[in-house]
Amino acid sequence: MNRLLVGMMFTLLFLGGCASQHVPAPIKYDIAVSSDAERIAYQSCGQGETTLLFVHGWSCDGRYWQEQLEAFSDQYHVVAIDLAGHGHSSMNRSDYTMASFAEDIQAVIEKEDLQQVVLIGHSLGGGVIAEAARLMPEEVIAIIGIDTLHNVADVQPQEVIDGMIAPFEADFPKAMDAFVAPMFPEGTDEKLVDWVVQDMSSAPPTVAISAFRNYTEQYVTGEACEVFKEVNVPVVSINARLWPSDPEVNKKHMQSYRLFYIEDTGHFPMLERPAEFNRVLAEVLEQIGAL
Repeated sequence: MNRLLVGMMFTLLFLGGCASQHVPAPIKYDIAVSSDAERIAYQSCGQGETTLLFVHGWSCDGRYWQEQLEAFSDQYHVVAIDLAGHGHSSMNRSDYTMASFAEDIQAVIEKEDLQQVVLIGHSLGGGVIAEAARLMPEEVIAIIGIDTLHNVADVQPQEVIDGMIAPFEADFPKAMDAFVAPMFPEGTDEKLVDWVVQDMSSAPPTVAISAFRNYTEQYVTGEACEVFKEVNVPVVSINARLWPSDPEVNKKHMQSYRLFYIEDTGHFPMLERPAEFNRVLAEVLEQIGAL
């Protein structure tokens, strides 16, 4: 009996030790130099053949993907970038366009010598990854937009865009508060909402307004749709229900498009419900054969 008890205790201790030995993949921090000499900060971990390169949204940075870095590093090489003017990257541009942001991504891909990349972009990042896919057709194998690319053929008059930007030019922090807070559904953790509002309100106004204007004016010129004429990889949206999505319109302008919904979240599903978001993203990656 004593030997049996000792054996059982040893087994439990051994199994417990194995369970506690999962060590998060070490994160590497580095800098790539973009085409205009901007220094682009990024972090990476994992060793997979396929790279998931996460691109943040407007006035955010790579920290918004912290719940994804470790979660996907067992199977993928995972990279989170700070676009120029954001996070720890430099901010010397006079104009922050989707094309210049795409060159930031290209700088990281070339620095890391990446050959098989899935670009994952949140919000404004959806416009950025579309440009990057056009710029790097050999390296990019798919793009996944997070609460973005709702209807790429939508057209807005210039005066609507000007009206959206005017409050930010008048009082940036106040306008950001009014803009961001409603993007979270009722019942969202108040600390999370406050953190995101305060963080985005702290963005450099000149950078933020330039990026916002360049992104939204794509829906004046039609460039939001035109870019997909040169994108020949699968395109996926993982969208909340905050704004309507029109997959049938998107399918007319994309070689391959699929829409997935993540329920009961607002504009920041990777922060609001990270476990559910990671589950949906893993399903999408499996369906598009990204392993």
